[in-house]
Amino acid sequence: MASFPTLKTGAVAQYPSDRVRRFSTQVLRFLDGGEQRFAQFGTPLRRWVIRLELLDEAEMAGLEEFFAEQAGQAGTFSFTDPWDGTVYPNCSFDSDTMSAEYRGQGDGMAALAVRENH
Repeated sequence: MASFPTLKTGAVAQYPSDRVRRFSTQVLRFLDGGEQRFAQFGTPLRRWVIRLELLDEAEMAGLEEFFAEQAGQAGTFSFTDPWDGTVYPNCSFDSDTMSAEYRGQGDGMAALAVRENH
């Protein structure tokens, strides 16, 4: 299985990046006013918004190539959480587009979102 690429420094992300845990609960309301709740998935889903700046040409090319290999949201890969180092083996990109911009030599930027799949 493919792994999300790291920068030449070994980092997966730069700050500011975001990490969100999402829970999903279905609530059934009865005519008598009572409720019953069901978790739609057993563990929270994780989502990371990765922002990268000051990327050199090789880092940008590697990131763009990896995104193309995954065909956007279609592919799955392992992702290492930049906050705690946990490897999540079943992740995908959250969008079929990646924001990337070349501003000059050694000054590329990219932004993308990664989500954990269940």
